[in-house]
Order: sequence, then C-alpha cells, then structure tokens
Amino acid sequence: MKKLNTISDIAYINNKDLPASIQKEIFDEARIAYKDKDENYQPRVLLIGGAGYIGTIVSQYLLDYGYQVRCYDNLIYGQYNNVLPFLNNTNYEFIYGDICNQMELELALKNVDSVVLLAGLVGDPITKTYPDESELINEKGIINTISMLNGKGIRKVVFISTCSNYGLINNDELAAEDYQLNPLSLYAKAKVSTEKYILSLKDNVDYHPTILRFATAFGLSPRMRFDLTISEFVHDLYFGKELLVYDANTWRPYCHVADFALLIRRTLEFPVSYTSFEVFNAGGEINNFTKQGVVDHITKFIPNCAVKYKDHGADPRNYRVNFSKVKEIMHFEPSFSVEDGIQELIFALSNHLFDSVDSNRNDFGNYKLKLST
Repeated sequence: MKKLNTISDIAYINNKDLPASIQKEIFDEARIAYKDKDENYQPRVLLIGGAGYIGTIVSQYLLDYGYQVRCYDNLIYGQYNNVLPFLNNTNYEFIYGDICNQMELELALKNVDSVVLLAGLVGDPITKTYPDESELINEKGIINTISMLNGKGIRKVVFISTCSNYGLINNDELAAEDYQLNPLSLYAKAKVSTEKYILSLKDNVDYHPTILRFATAFGLSPRMRFDLTISEFVHDLYFGKELLVYDANTWRPYCHVADFALLIRRTLEFPVSYTSFEVFNAGGEINNFTKQGVVDHITKFIPNCAVKYKDHGADPRNYRVNFSKVKEIMHFEPSFSVEDGIQELIFALSNHLFDSVDSNRNDFGNYKLKLST
C-alpha cells in the first residue's frame, strides 16, 4: 500500500471508491479542518479502549490508512501482549490508563484530532457477572469521559454502541435507527443511556459526535474472543464437541471486525453534515442471521456435527436490523460475509493457531476482570 502522508491522500486515496462529489466534500472539509497544519500532517486519533478485540484491528487499519494512533487502555482482561505488534510503529503510541482516572485521561486527550470511544465492559455476561464494575465503567466512566471532550480542539467523536439496544422485536420487523429501544441487559441499558446523553449535547459542544450501533462482531483479531456466537460455534464444532444452541430461530446481525474498522475510518473522514449527532446501525443486511442459519453455514464446512437445540434460554434477545441508512448515507456495505468469517476461522484452527483455547479460557473472552478480587 502507498504510504499515505498528506491530507490530500487521506481525502482522496482513502475514499477512491466513493462518488466523486463525496470525495470532493471530504477533501474540502479536510483542507479547512487542517488549514493550520503542514500538508504532510497525519491526523491523530485517540482510541479509548483500543487494545481489545475490535480496537487492535482498528489500530492497524488506521495506521495503514495514514493516521497516527494513540491507544488508551487499562488492559482490564489481562491480555498484555495485544499492543506489542504496534509498538515499533512511529505513528503508534500506547498509554496505559483508566477512563475513571481523570488526570490520566486528560493527558491522553492532548493534541488529538478525533476520539473513538470503544472502552467498557463489553457484552451481557460480563456486565451481569460484575454489576458494580459495570456501573462504574460503562455508566459513570463513559459519561465522565464524554463530559471531558469539549474545548479540547477535537473535531469528531465516534461512540461505539450496540444493536443489542433493540432487545426483543417481532421476527417480521426490521429495526431501523428510530425503532423503539428495548435494552434487556446492563450492557445495553448503559449504551442507551450514553446515547441519550450524547444526543442531548447538540449545540452545546464544539465537536461532532457520531453513534455507531455495532452488530455482533466476528473475525480474527490479535485479542481473539471465543465467547461470541460465530467464533464459539465454529470452535466447538471444529473440535468435535456437542453444541447446545438455545432458541435457534432468534435473529442477530453480525459484522466482521475489519468492516467495523472501515466504517470507523469512513466516519472520521466523512463530512460532518452527514454524520454530526447521527446514529447509524453498523453492519449489513447480508449478515442478519438466526442462530440456526449460522449453524447451517458452519456444517457446510464441518460435516457430521453434534448439535442439540433447546428453547427458552437465558438470553431472550431477538432482533433483525435495518442497515439502509449507513448504506445510503455512508456508502457502507460489509466486505465480509458470515461464511467468510467461518472459513477464515476454520483455516486458523486447522493451522493450530488456537489450540490452547480450552485450557486458557480467560485469555480468549470477556470472562474475568484482572482488576477484580
């Protein structure tokens, strides 16, 4: 890939697949935003929570596309090696810190152009296991972080929310961004609360926030997780385990981590007239699946699997999601299908990249916090 080191590169080369009119708007806005910078200036993005499953992929992606990346993370799950591949890159900086520590966070916010807020206890099970920590981090910590962003010279803020906010809907309905939210877990309730807080700041802050409601992630990552539906199902069936699937006909949307990275970059580069104080479902219609559909795709590649089904599991969520807004406005569609992710993971497993998952469960999922006693 060509080394990207000018504002023109970021505006044009990064977005060569977009309509010419949008490219020009991106270029014009970038020239105004960075008018006081040298042409070779590389925008600096602060990834709060950038050492996790998605954050490590976003880090590499933004580095590849001409950005400086500052990662701020407290490595709460104890995966200390996640950032090692980046440390020799002069455009990468790692700061160990906690979003609940205002002094540390103030230092991390210095001289950044944009902020991507990935941090938090991610997922329904971990927040249920650690409700006190969930309240401290996902509610108080995130809100306090957002309250610190005004007046820092930051242009854009991307808050990573979740499609789990929709909770439980009828099978024949698709949830667009204006669909009534019905969060069922501590995790989703905190996301909904934060979304409301961000949207209440309109006309009162000097930056432009965008809310991305992520689908359920899949795909390979330096901080691999096997507590997510696709990776868990593939892993267990590949190693000949009997898989118990609850509520097989319930729907979820899925999205590859590399596609999330692309959408985050596009949000950072897109004109604010399209993205400021907007909410986007992050994913694509192609990857709306029932659990049964996921199993059916896996068994095309791993035959003779042992699968049992049971109704009335502990997680009643059921939601199909409408992704037309992000497609029409941001020109975003996923590059990776669920089947692509299944094949990618089977390749990794067949080459012994994850032989130790069962013996080191805590290293491959959001199960246990290293800071808890």
